[in-house]
Amino acid sequence: MLNHFCKKPLWEVTKKLSAVALGIQKADTVIKNARLVNVCTREIQDNIDVAIAEGRIALVGDAFACTGENTKVIDAGGKYIAPGFLDGHIHVESSMLSVGEYARAVVPHGTTGIYMDPHEICNVVGMDGVRVMIEDSKRAPLKTMVTAPSCVPAVPGFEDTGASITAGDIKEMMTWDEVVGLGEMMNFPGVLSCDDNTHGELAETLKADKIITGHFSIPDTGAALNSYIASGVRCCHESTRREDALEKMRRGMYAMIREGSAWHDLKEVIRAITDNKVDSRFAVLISDDNHPDTLIKKGHVDHLVRCAIESGVDPVTAIQMVTLNCASCFRMDNELGSITPGKCADIVFMDDLERVHVTDVMIDGETVAQNNKMTAEIPKMQYPGFVTGTMHVKDKITPDTFKIPAPEKAGGTVKTRVIEAIPAKVGNYERILDMKITDGLVESDIEQDALKTFVFERHHETGKKGFGFVKGFGLKRGAMAQTVAHDAHNLLVTGTNDDDMALAANTLIKCGGGMCAVCDGKVLGLVPLPIAGLMNDKTCAEMAEYVSQLGKAWKEIGCQIESPFMTMALVPLACLPEIRLTNRGLVDCRSFKFADLFIEEQS
Repeated sequence: MLNHFCKKPLWEVTKKLSAVALGIQKADTVIKNARLVNVCTREIQDNIDVAIAEGRIALVGDAFACTGENTKVIDAGGKYIAPGFLDGHIHVESSMLSVGEYARAVVPHGTTGIYMDPHEICNVVGMDGVRVMIEDSKRAPLKTMVTAPSCVPAVPGFEDTGASITAGDIKEMMTWDEVVGLGEMMNFPGVLSCDDNTHGELAETLKADKIITGHFSIPDTGAALNSYIASGVRCCHESTRREDALEKMRRGMYAMIREGSAWHDLKEVIRAITDNKVDSRFAVLISDDNHPDTLIKKGHVDHLVRCAIESGVDPVTAIQMVTLNCASCFRMDNELGSITPGKCADIVFMDDLERVHVTDVMIDGETVAQNNKMTAEIPKMQYPGFVTGTMHVKDKITPDTFKIPAPEKAGGTVKTRVIEAIPAKVGNYERILDMKITDGLVESDIEQDALKTFVFERHHETGKKGFGFVKGFGLKRGAMAQTVAHDAHNLLVTGTNDDDMALAANTLIKCGGGMCAVCDGKVLGLVPLPIAGLMNDKTCAEMAEYVSQLGKAWKEIGCQIESPFMTMALVPLACLPEIRLTNRGLVDCRSFKFADLFIEEQS
């Protein structure tokens, strides 16, 4: 795969690199006295020099001969140096940060490259949104490799999105230099059922000689998994059990082991390797989704490496999982993922290998971060109006909007399908509860923790809305709303009473999207996200403060789970089991059929 992400392509600088390695020409920069984390041989080499020219590595070993009067010499002083860390699957939009501000937050933690799937913004404003994200990425040194959004909508026919992506669109995006593959193929039912458009997208990716990233979330390690892999899917980040990851790796699929702000799968899934003592070359650590508070308090890819080490993985092996393994997955290991001659000079300096404490970061041979701060300049960006005006809800929302009539023949209660969220997990459960009927209406039941939930279409003013009940969040009063509602990102509202639900919804309509929590007619916490209702161009610290206030507001109204807004955001995601709520209604994600909210009693 051609690499468009380094300072200069290798074919332009082969003569210079060869001459520098031989000492005929002098290096631009030389790192001396380093302890090299060699991910190629899984060893640590002491007293190593690295010579850099034209943003690439010319020599690893003794750089005396290629050090000249004008060579910049960096004495590592015995620090560890490792290849720049790579995040193999990330949705920048889920951080609520712009790409530029995301780079400012993660590069000081050693992240030099990300594989970004911008399917969140694509669901809102289509391919033009992807172009905006690419343009945004160019203002920062972080290497931003893009995987073209594949599932817009995530599961066709079950939700309304702001745009749709076809095989023809994928064909076009595969010609863009910044696109290295196909974004997560969440529509695994389409793959297994041999749907024409789904396989058309796979075909266009393969014809472009780029890779397909996956999303296989069902616990089937037999024929269905084989069918999915046989279609060309190269990796998958949806393993939540160690046996899932093991079977994927056994079949040559890269198992991307996830540890994000709300999805804590690493501790369990990494046991596929530690319990079975298998080769780890097909294991990659990824974050998938992070919010600002996590990036500030825990870090980014460095945090993933620490988690793996704490779970029993050797430090060098853990670093392999975020460098060479990741680059190999994307068939870019000829350019990235190791400190070896010819590769891009993306280098992380650490003074403590066990704690993965990053002190300095180089990208293309230039120091871009030191002492946990970005040193490279990141200019501001002006966003086009079509991504900052995306709230198009048709009907005026009032408290009456949230009335749910009971079935005509129901008595004092009605059996109701309720979605139960699982804290820190992407899956959920279908529960059948007896819900009370009051004056012909079914209301939120705080005692059973079953709250009214609505999803309003907000892209094309269709007026469509779905409603149901959600439990697992523990709200005792108030309501919340958010436009971060995967993957269609319609307006999601949950609450204990109709007045507060209406206030929450209208607060977000007024500010252009975001997340909020309200109680007794007051807004307790608000995270404004004017860029597609998903992001803001403020700094990570500023956004973390917004999110912190929202977290306090959630607790004030009764919720105690971690990152509840991230778990809530998955309520409408119709490609994950067991049951979801979209703007079209309840979806049984095991049979992929719409489900009735109320269950009629059999006489």
